[in-house]
Amino acid sequence: MSSTTSQIPKEFKALSATARIEYVQDLWDFIAKSPGQVPIPESHKLILDQRLAAYEANPDQGKPWGEVRESILTKLKNT
Repeated sequence: MSSTTSQIPKEFKALSATARIEYVQDLWDFIAKSPGQVPIPESHKLILDQRLAAYEANPDQGKPWGEVRESILTKLKNT
């Protein structure tokens, strides 16, 4: 997040909590339409580079996402 403080319009403040959430979701959808314009923090790039290097060093150690997801869902159903 930026260290600058944005001014929240008074019209936004007047909305109900539900309307605020819907507005923010719409705003995020608008931003997400141009993913190439969304900056990626250097710290995120570093983590991705580290994870890629770990995978390349030992590609058999991980599991496919579908398998991990199914395991998580099974555990959630059993709790």
